[in-house]
Amino acid sequence: MSSTELPYVPASNVLPKVAPVRVADGERLRSVELPGITLKIRSRPPAREGLPPALYVHGLGGSSQNWSLLMQLLDADVDCEAIDLPGFGDSPPPDDGDYSINGHARAVVRYLDAAGRGPVHLFGNSLGGAVTTRVAAVRPDLVRTLTLVSPALPELLIQRSAVPTALLGVPGVVPLFSRLTTGWTAEQRVRGVVTLCYGDPGQVTPDGFSNAVQEMERRLQLPYFWDAMARSARGIVNAYTLGGQHGLWRQAERVLAPTLLVYGGRDQLVRHRMAHKAARSFRDARLLTIPDAGHVAMMEYPKAVATAFRDLLSETEPGGAASGTATERADTTSTGD
Repeated sequence: MSSTELPYVPASNVLPKVAPVRVADGERLRSVELPGITLKIRSRPPAREGLPPALYVHGLGGSSQNWSLLMQLLDADVDCEAIDLPGFGDSPPPDDGDYSINGHARAVVRYLDAAGRGPVHLFGNSLGGAVTTRVAAVRPDLVRTLTLVSPALPELLIQRSAVPTALLGVPGVVPLFSRLTTGWTAEQRVRGVVTLCYGDPGQVTPDGFSNAVQEMERRLQLPYFWDAMARSARGIVNAYTLGGQHGLWRQAERVLAPTLLVYGGRDQLVRHRMAHKAARSFRDARLLTIPDAGHVAMMEYPKAVATAFRDLLSETEPGGAASGTATERADTTSTGD
């Protein structure tokens, strides 16, 4: 252990009183207790009985709220649930402090096994894309289809704008950053995140921005906030260095599930050129590129992502809803509006 890295200390069971997590109209947030972890699950009631199940997994610093817009659009197509990974959203830290890609993937697998909902239509964004790729590779029995939005798969040369995020995984950087930004307001922090993650920050509505500020204020009061961020960022960096059968690209090649890949042309965290490598790596891939989208296309262009998923659903589910062709096979690129 580096001299600048503090040992993991489990968070106290007594946490400061913070504002409740926002739950949108029609959503439900419940707690699931599993050995060593407690997970919060966000869901919407399906439009009718018998819809196939879906599970959504957020990215670094995100939460299940990142999927609310897409869940609302797809509640007539799938039975939607979104997970708060351990240490994020409203889920407390894992007892063992494991924020690696494997640790988060185990949390997803344990939830699906306990809930008996598999196989599911599995969605992942950024960090969640790496996590769900690993889940689909090692537990194909749990996955019907895989939809990846700007997945955090290894790149030889990361974009300059992604360097600060990667640096969060370096021991000692987070305490330093926390001290340097002590005077930053929640509004300033959210504005920085929006500028980094959205292709066009102007798309964020005033209500959406206000809700994000409230959520940031809530998270900053949590004693484990920065630790979860740092250790999860380190988990991404460590996963990038793995080779052999444990490497994420090798595991992508093992995924059997039909896969929808969604990339943004203005993504500052994942290079758009990685879309073509991903399309070649996943066995049964479809590619949707949205030129004006950034890193969170499901929040920026939820209708385009929903349409592309329905196309995938029409191929894989009996009686699946068919819609206009928003995706192409893996050897081509299409645009969303």
